[in-house]
Amino acid sequence: MTARIDMLGIFAGDMQVMVSFYRDVLGFETDWDGQSPYAEFKNEGVRFSMYRRKELADLFKETPTFPPALNGTFEIALDLPTSTEADAEYARVMAAGARSLYAPRDEPWGMRSSMVADPEGNIIEIGSWNKGS
Repeated sequence: MTARIDMLGIFAGDMQVMVSFYRDVLGFETDWDGQSPYAEFKNEGVRFSMYRRKELADLFKETPTFPPALNGTFEIALDLPTSTEADAEYARVMAAGARSLYAPRDEPWGMRSSMVADPEGNIIEIGSWNKGS
């Protein structure tokens, strides 16, 4: 048997704010009802979800801790077809209220990349491996 990643989830402190950001700023569709502790976003490939942090203590029988500011423990990477589209997506999400970590730049490993943070400090990379337009 070979394991594969089925879903990635974020444990959100404020579901309203976080779902709104991923839906309205990044453009992920969701059928979240605004009340449930769980929201799943429509995404081709790996499933992407959020779960309300305060519910975790009951699941785990202990209380987890979370980074108080910029979360340097993981990133979500969004891959665009071209560097021109990656730059445009960075500009669009910045205009919609994202917090910039760095503007689009060419990386030494061959990627065009930028990074923003969501409202709870999770890092999101916006990039493309195709430097064409």
